[in-house]
Amino acid sequence: MTVDPRLLEVLVCPVTKGPLRYDADRQELISKSARLAYPIRDGIPVMLEDEARKLSAEECEALTP
Repeated sequence: MTVDPRLLEVLVCPVTKGPLRYDADRQELISKSARLAYPIRDGIPVMLEDEARKLSAEECEALTP
C-alpha cells in the first residue's frame, strides 16, 4: 500500500509543522524534527502524537537530508 504523493504535500508534523517522509517498509510517516514516526493504518495516517513511535538518535541520523 502506498500513500498518495499529493497527500504528502499537504500533511505536516502536528508537533513541529515540519515536513514528513514516507517509509513504505514500515508504513509510517517520519518527522525527523520531532523524532517521531506516525503510523499508517489501513491506508490512513494516524497523526496523533500519542500514537507515534519515538525515533532513536540512530534512526534520525540514518535519515538522509
